[in-house]
Order: sequence, then C-alpha cells, then structure tokens
Amino acid sequence: MNKPTSLIVVQAFDPDPESGDVFPSGEPIQADSEARAIAMAKAMAEKHSGVIAWSRTAQPDIGEYGEPKILFQSGTVIDLD
Repeated sequence: MNKPTSLIVVQAFDPDPESGDVFPSGEPIQADSEARAIAMAKAMAEKHSGVIAWSRTAQPDIGEYGEPKILFQSGTVIDLD
C-alpha cells in the first residue's frame, strides 16, 4: 500500500453568458506545493470571476481521499463535494 500524498489543485470559474451559472474554466491545474497553488490562484483571480486553490490527502490507488482544505478562494466557485 502506498503512503498518503497531498493533492494540491487550482481551478478557475466563469459564468455562463446566458444563464449566469458558474462553471469550471479550463481543466484543474495540479500544483507541486501549497505556496505555488496560492500564487497561481491569486494570479488567476485577476482574469476569472472565481478561483479556488485547495489540497487534500489522497491514496488514489485505493480510492481514499481526505477532506479538502481551502488554501485560497476568490469570487464565486462551485462547492467542493
């Protein structure tokens, strides 16, 4: 069994022009550190209506994922369910 690792992700969001509903803008970006994720998210916040950087422990080989920890959030984003 593999040791748990940290999954660190940044995702930007923008509203649909017709409905106004928020949707992911592009693919999630995996970061190599929490500090890098926060820096990326802050830069992306200038160009998108919402952005979130989060981390969680993960053991993908057995499908185990910890609770997400929000590192940075700006604007409107979708819940991390």
